[in-house]
Amino acid sequence: MAQTNSKSKPAFAPQISIPATYMRGGTSKGAFFKLSDLPERCQVAGESRDKFLLRVIGSPDPYGKQIDGLGNGSSSTSKTVILSASDKSDHDVNYLFGQVNIAKPIIDWAGNCGNLTAAVGACAINMGLIDVDKVANSIADNAESGICEVSIWQENIGKTIIAHVPVYKDANDQVQVQETGDFELDGVTFPAAEVKIEFIDPVDSSSDMFPTGNLVDDFDVSGCGLKTDSVKATFISAGIPTIFIKAEDLGFTGTELQGDINSDGDLLAKLEKIRAKGGVAMGLFKDVSEAQSSQHIPKIAWVGAAQSYRASSGKSVDASEIDLVVRAMSMGQLHHAMMGTAAVAIAAAATTQGTLVNQAAGGSELFEVRFGHPSGTLLVGGKTEQVDGRWQAKKVSMSRSARRIMVGEVFVPADAF
Repeated sequence: MAQTNSKSKPAFAPQISIPATYMRGGTSKGAFFKLSDLPERCQVAGESRDKFLLRVIGSPDPYGKQIDGLGNGSSSTSKTVILSASDKSDHDVNYLFGQVNIAKPIIDWAGNCGNLTAAVGACAINMGLIDVDKVANSIADNAESGICEVSIWQENIGKTIIAHVPVYKDANDQVQVQETGDFELDGVTFPAAEVKIEFIDPVDSSSDMFPTGNLVDDFDVSGCGLKTDSVKATFISAGIPTIFIKAEDLGFTGTELQGDINSDGDLLAKLEKIRAKGGVAMGLFKDVSEAQSSQHIPKIAWVGAAQSYRASSGKSVDASEIDLVVRAMSMGQLHHAMMGTAAVAIAAAATTQGTLVNQAAGGSELFEVRFGHPSGTLLVGGKTEQVDGRWQAKKVSMSRSARRIMVGEVFVPADAF
């Protein structure tokens, strides 16, 4: 019988590699991509892009560990970022964030990640997305270091963010991003360089920061498993839509750690019911069932007066060091520190007299607050005012840090997307 040299097609898909950067920003980590590096069909919104990013992170994973991807089984590390040079005037870079669901094939594009925002400026500089002359001119003549102000267009929410990125001249007189330093951020083990972040006009000028029109509402929580059918709540849309409730009304103290909350399935279900009802009250959902497909927003948080507690690291936090305590849920779990966007909401609410957050901090006129969270403390500042009868946050600021962990290529099976 005659032999043939033809080869049969492999019955498997080869892997493809895509340039990627793995970075820590604040108390989160994520996979960063330059838009032009993505496969062409993944450069636009749609199924291909979502399937690609899901596979990168390792979702959906019924085991909840994301072992076959870059995720780590935590909402703080199940994140993706896509950067591109901005086509908007007065902006340097476009920043698109995707919160990857761990167990479900869902990416939530509805909100921002405030923690990873801290890494966007540095990553954009290192990816070559920021004008070279702008970076070079951020260091004055005869100086060895400086601050490069990166203007970020946050595409998810259509807002401007300014990142003050420290830079320095290396031994070859080339300007580099400074990543190491002595700034300590509770929730992050090692110190790094401080990155100051400013969220400019985080609330639409045409809308009210408080979507119900009230600083405090009587919130119907019937059927949620609480001892009462109504509690006081502050609903705010600044940074990210957030529901603030007094810790005592939920049966909490405000000093809870992850182990107190995340191992209690009944308690998590109760908090999710309250979050879903809050979404309806804020006008985000028409029905509580819609909350299942919107795990990223709204957030639910509880506040209490300043009190001493022991943080998750074992460090003591004294009541005299803080103005209030805050705990917040992220993707169905108590966050190990505080989401950056929720910190924006805390700053805006705390600096508006009359909200539950402001009351927990003492009730006076405030321009900044230091709050206690599970990993320690965080200082945030804000400026709010009423415009045409509507409350607006003009600016919210905070300090974070960021660091490259890996730069290289990520591999995914070619048939995954």
